Amino acid sequence: MNVYPNAQITTDHESCSMLVEVLARQGVAHAVISPGSRNAPLIVAFAREKRIKCFVIVDERSAAFAALGIAQQTHKPVAVVCTSGSAVLNYAPAAAEAYYRHLPLIFISADRPAEWIDQNDSQTIRQFGSLANVVKRSFNFPSSVNSDNDKWWINRMANDAAISAVRSPMGPIHINVQLGEPLCGVTNRPSDTTRIVCDCNIQRALGDTDANIYAHTIASTKRVMIVASMCDENERLNNALSLIASLPNVIVLSETIANIHNPNFIPTIDRTLSAIDASECIEFAPQLLITFGGAPVTRMLKHFLRTYKASQHWRIGIDDNLIDTIQNLSHSFPIEPADFFTQIAENLSNSNMAEYICSDYAKLWKLAEAKAAMCHKSFIDNAPWCDLKAFSIILPKIPKGTFLQLSNGTPIRYAQLFDSPNLLHSYCNRGVAGIDGTTSTALGASLAHNDADTLLITGDMSLSYDLSGLASQYNSARFKIIVMCNGGGGIFRFINGPSSLPELEQYFEVNRHTPVKEYASAFGFDFFEAASADQLKSVLPEFFSHHRASILSVYTPNKLNANILKDYFVALKG
Repeated sequence: MNVYPNAQITTDHESCSMLVEVLARQGVAHAVISPGSRNAPLIVAFAREKRIKCFVIVDERSAAFAALGIAQQTHKPVAVVCTSGSAVLNYAPAAAEAYYRHLPLIFISADRPAEWIDQNDSQTIRQFGSLANVVKRSFNFPSSVNSDNDKWWINRMANDAAISAVRSPMGPIHINVQLGEPLCGVTNRPSDTTRIVCDCNIQRALGDTDANIYAHTIASTKRVMIVASMCDENERLNNALSLIASLPNVIVLSETIANIHNPNFIPTIDRTLSAIDASECIEFAPQLLITFGGAPVTRMLKHFLRTYKASQHWRIGIDDNLIDTIQNLSHSFPIEPADFFTQIAENLSNSNMAEYICSDYAKLWKLAEAKAAMCHKSFIDNAPWCDLKAFSIILPKIPKGTFLQLSNGTPIRYAQLFDSPNLLHSYCNRGVAGIDGTTSTALGASLAHNDADTLLITGDMSLSYDLSGLASQYNSARFKIIVMCNGGGGIFRFINGPSSLPELEQYFEVNRHTPVKEYASAFGFDFFEAASADQLKSVLPEFFSHHRASILSVYTPNKLNANILKDYFVALKG
């Protein structure tokens, strides 16, 4: 074995050592590894790369979602490493979520040499391209490095892959690495000698003339609506939108997971829309609609905007495809929202446009919001024990600074009905809006924070679907879970279609007691429970301050939940 100065002992598979060095120097700081045999060279390379913090999660599907949670919080690429065979197929759900969320996951699968594929040898499936529909790009590394040309090829692909993951719009990529035996050899390899390609990503922005024109359009249009759906916290974006929302002709509607906050914004979209009489809808409809962020949660708003179409609809954001959710797109701006709205806000601040705006559009919406808030409070105060009542107690009690993770189904929809100014960080897997991987995503998010709590609010069916998320060695007092135990599948009782089918109870709802207490005991969580408003109010302070990883089960009546929610929306109409 050759000995080099400034070297380290690592795998003797040069493709793996080169790949991992490139990833580390290109900004990968975390990796989630699932044990295996064929990926032994990759495991050695990652484990001995001091710049990358490695986590070990056995279940590949759970590992991929945990990596997604880390990427969600750090906004940096995260590597996910698995062995050969069906292991890589378990990455597909998280890959799809990452693709539609623009999260930079780097999936790395070990593979057999190409000549053995389809030859009835162990774990020899067609891995390369298996994630092609849910990743930006796929790369296939050769099984051996025999020449300088091979080294150049691997180096080029490693840099290309790392750059592809973070180039806007960010997204997942798949690297398939063919590895022949022996697998566990090591060698002394010089450090930081691999070529690194710097990606000089040019920031996109409006030209001065265009910025002035579009700012003038906003300032001179009587009814302007800005809709913010899923996005990360961004102080520049929040400040710019706050300034724009101070104009009397502009209203900003923000979903819970848009992570923007200002008293002039309306964060309770469905609640407010429900308080608007059908005869008033035209007055509330925008002439100019501006949207940004991920897939909207609120069906009500999508229906409203598709019915009462704006004269212009601007979409702000760098996307792979043309996004026309409202079926009325007129302008697509391939610019980061923070950059676009900052330019608009600066133009509005530096002009006299505000002097000739004459509109009460924002006031109209704020009056509807106030009416809805009154009806909301009255209904909640008199509501019996149910999911809605439970959320009204839980959300205000969540400690400030908590990073909230919401599962799909009822939790994200209930959260949208409440104005929770203490919740500054809210997330949900709305890229694909599946329930798989919810717990693992929250676990991964908790691993990205050493000084803040992560709280997951999930359903009993979602929890059962991702038990692997409970089974890791990384559970801590910073990670807590509230499980809404309502019989499973309660959302189908108030979704048009399933709620009217005779198969509802047998095929859509789970209708079983989920053994959350037993799950908690099995996976090392302390357990709390509540089955009434008084019990929930009593247990929440202890649950949130508890010094160990904890699960709180909240038991509510499944059939009553849907009826109360339907009555709630009727009550909002006054």
